[in-house]
Amino acid sequence: MIVLFNKPYDVLCQFTDGQGRRSLADFIDVPGVYPAGRLDRDSEGLLVLTDDGALAHRLTDPKHAHRKTYRVQVEGEPRAEQLDELRRGVVLNDGPTRAAEVRRIDTPQNLWPREPPIRVRQSVPDAWLELTIGEGRNRQVRRMTAAVGLPTLRLIRIASGDYRLDDIASGEYRVIDAHPSQRSKHRR
Repeated sequence: MIVLFNKPYDVLCQFTDGQGRRSLADFIDVPGVYPAGRLDRDSEGLLVLTDDGALAHRLTDPKHAHRKTYRVQVEGEPRAEQLDELRRGVVLNDGPTRAAEVRRIDTPQNLWPREPPIRVRQSVPDAWLELTIGEGRNRQVRRMTAAVGLPTLRLIRIASGDYRLDDIASGEYRVIDAHPSQRSKHRR
C-alpha cells in the first residue's frame, strides 16, 4: 500500500513525538505504513508512506538516485550565474552535490497558505524556483540555495520519483495501490 500525504509546515515526519508536536498521527489513520524518506519539519509537500519495505528502500537508497522535485521560494532575485551554479552542483560542507535541474517559475497558482506565513522583507525581493535533485542529503535544497546566495523562504516537494502531489490539499492524503474501497482522499 502507498499513501501520498501533503505534509503541512511544522509537522514531524514520524508518528510519535514525546514533546507534543504535530506528527503524522495527527493526520494519517492508515495502519502499518511508514515514511519512505523525510521532509524537514519546516518543509511542506509530498511525503510517500508505504508498508512495502522493498519500495521504501528503492525510494530512499542513494544508489537509486531517486529524483525529487521542489518548488522553492527564495530570497533575492536569481541571477543566471546562480542558477548555473545549481545546475553544475555546488560544494557544501559535506562535499559537492550532483547537478540539479533548476528553472525560475511564476508564483504557484494553487498554493495553500502557510501558517505561520513566511517572513517578508519589503526591501528584499523574492522569487520561485522549481528544482529537481537526485540525492537526498539533510536539508540539501536549503543548503544549495544558500550556497549560491539565495536563502530558502519556503520549500514544497511536489514530486518524488513517479509520485506527484497533484491536487492533494495540505494536511490531506490519498491511498493508492490498495483495495478499490481505499482509493480516496482522506482528511483528519
